[in-house]
Order: sequence, then C-alpha cells, then structure tokens
Amino acid sequence: MRLVVGVLIAALASSHALAQTPDTFTCGSFKAESRRDGQLTQWTIARGPEKMTEKGMLRGAPRFECLDKAALIVEVTFTTGSGTFAVYFPDGTDLTYSRQQIDHRGNRYILPVQAKAKISPAFQATFDYHCKMDMPLYPIAPESRADCVKP
Repeated sequence: MRLVVGVLIAALASSHALAQTPDTFTCGSFKAESRRDGQLTQWTIARGPEKMTEKGMLRGAPRFECLDKAALIVEVTFTTGSGTFAVYFPDGTDLTYSRQQIDHRGNRYILPVQAKAKISPAFQATFDYHCKMDMPLYPIAPESRADCVKP
C-alpha cells in the first residue's frame, strides 16, 4: 500500500512539474514565455530588463509571432471567447486591441487606421488598415481614409 501511495505522490508531483514547463519564443530583443498551471495560463513578455506578465484562463496557449525579426505579436483567447491582440515594437511602442477589432486577410493583419500614426514608419507597411472604428472619441482623419482597405 505504501508503494502505491508513493507512486501516486511521485506521479502527481511530476505531472505538476510538467504542467509548469514554460514554452519560450524569441523575436529580436523580445523573449516571450508561457506556462500553464492548472486552469490558469501565465505569459511574460520581456524586452531587456523590462517585463510584463499577465495571467488568465485561456482556451489554449498564447500565440506568438515575429514580424520582420523585430516586432512581437501576441494573441490570446480567453475561455469566455474574447481575446486580445498585442504588438510589441522594438522602439518601446506597444499596441493592444480586442480580437474583434482586428481582421486577418491572407497573411496580413488589418488594424484600425488610427493605429497607423502610433506605429513607427519602418513597420507601417507591415499592416493593412480598416475604417470600421470611426467614433467621436476616436475619429478617423479624412486624409487617413485613403489608407483603409475595402471590406
């Protein structure tokens, strides 16, 4: 009986340790890491000494993607069905949107056109832009409408 209990404890301890094994991803100056512990997933984005850590109940692991070997994209989907899309640029600029505000066409991301002014010119052509978010507090400048893709 003691042998069975010992084996069960060892199995539980090893499965708990395996559940905490991090998945890592590197992109330029960024290092991303995620780990699952029970129902929660924790992900950390590090740029040099700067670190940002979040935790939530996700449908799966965060999805990391590298743009031009320098900018990091992180997409997460929560168990509720909502999600976030974040882009971390090497100049320190970070953009985060709900997944409902981002479109995907082929291998291109389509961001709100208001994001273009916040993105370094070196990365602006990496994205396409839509004009769906024309709101009084977040207006679309008339000259920006030419940058919008057709729905």
